[in-house]
Amino acid sequence: MRVKAYIHSLKDHKHNRHVLGEAEIIKQIGDNLYLAEVNGVRCTAIFNFFTGAYYVDDVYGVQEVTHA
Repeated sequence: MRVKAYIHSLKDHKHNRHVLGEAEIIKQIGDNLYLAEVNGVRCTAIFNFFTGAYYVDDVYGVQEVTHA
């Protein structure tokens, strides 16, 4: 599903603000851990229940694509 999400690589470091972008949530892989895709990069994401938004980590959470 396509969602608006806070994308790590888009963060405004000058003003220390998160920036919304668009990501695709592919599937749930843990209790509150999701596999997401942003600009062709598969990475991890979490859902923050307090803000009601996904946070996608396309910097440190990059996942290797395995072919079965």
